[in-house]
Amino acid sequence: MKKVFATFTVLAMLGFGGVAVMAQEEAAPAVEQTEIAEDEATVAEEAAVAVDEAEEGGLTALHKALKTKFIEGGAGFMAATLLCLVFGLALCIERIIYLSLAKTNTKKLLDDVEKALNEKGLEAALDICRNTRGPVASIFYQGLSRYDEGVDVVEKTVASYGGVQLGLLEKNLSWITLFIAIAPSMGFMGTIIGMIAAFDKIQQVGDMSATVVAGGIKVALLTTLLGLIIAIILQVFYNYILSLVEGLTNEMEDSSISLLDIVVRYDAAQKK
Repeated sequence: MKKVFATFTVLAMLGFGGVAVMAQEEAAPAVEQTEIAEDEATVAEEAAVAVDEAEEGGLTALHKALKTKFIEGGAGFMAATLLCLVFGLALCIERIIYLSLAKTNTKKLLDDVEKALNEKGLEAALDICRNTRGPVASIFYQGLSRYDEGVDVVEKTVASYGGVQLGLLEKNLSWITLFIAIAPSMGFMGTIIGMIAAFDKIQQVGDMSATVVAGGIKVALLTTLLGLIIAIILQVFYNYILSLVEGLTNEMEDSSISLLDIVVRYDAAQKK
């Protein structure tokens, strides 16, 4: 009996040992795959960190280079030229916001005014114009408010007040053109001063070497470059603003003609 029990025990131990070995063999690939995935994730994180550090390093290097060139170009003239950019951009942004808010759905406004005139009368049409934003609605209001004086007076009022609104649309544009002209002029002034400094050094040293004149020429070139860049930037904004003004001007002219047609039809209907 003891021999049978011993034999059974040995067989059981061998069976459990085989199962354990198989379990370990199956678990080993899973562990290896997990380790590989962790290694790949670590490599990806390190690559991302390296890219971020490279970008930050590039921005830092660019900032240092610009700061160095700004100082080399002469802080006084470079700062004065940058002020032209600051003031010019401020005026450009103000004009863009104003002109964007001045846009009106003229087709809807004309339909509402004509419907109000035909159904509710002149006061209703004036209320619509008074509560609508934009130069077109202001022109309509001024013209309709003179209806009692005749259609001819309405036409003259629309034309006169259209000129007033056009002046409001073009407000501050002359200052933008001034900064466009001043920026390169400041650069050219720095150029002249830099060349004068270079010739002064040549006169003092008595030698026409590149080392002697390099500083003055660098000032001349950097100030001119900055002035030209600022002038180009402001010129782009200025042309965009002009396109907005032209679009609103055409809109005012077309809608004014349509308003006069509506007033003529309304006047004819009132006289019947």
